[in-house]
Amino acid sequence: MSGQAEAAAALKGIARIEATTRGRSGWYTGYLWLFAGWQLVLVPAVLLWHGPIGTVVSTSVNALVVSGLSLFATRQPVVPRGFAGRHLRVIGAWTATYLLSLAVGLTVFLDSVPFAAGAALACALPAASAAWREQRAV
Repeated sequence: MSGQAEAAAALKGIARIEATTRGRSGWYTGYLWLFAGWQLVLVPAVLLWHGPIGTVVSTSVNALVVSGLSLFATRQPVVPRGFAGRHLRVIGAWTATYLLSLAVGLTVFLDSVPFAAGAALACALPAASAAWREQRAV
């Protein structure tokens, strides 16, 4: 085999591996959409359902959802390039938005349904925008 034929064969192999990897890395988009959707339920529940029962139920269900998403993520065979930094930025933005929403919602806008709806959308935004970017990148 000539050098050019070997190089072409190697490039074909690399292209095949890249196509397989790209096809299997789409799981992160689904993960982000699920996380964003969960915020539309979690944030109003935390802001509007007061008392020990509300706290126990919302905390328990949130722990189950986050554990399920985390288990799903750790079982994926392919991790997108730059995943750790990207994911930390998404979770960092969500954390800041969530804590600010809780602080303002539980002090200034107590029992405000419009604020809870807006806060839920704001908390879903970091994951939804990252999911949208991931979807366009694949």
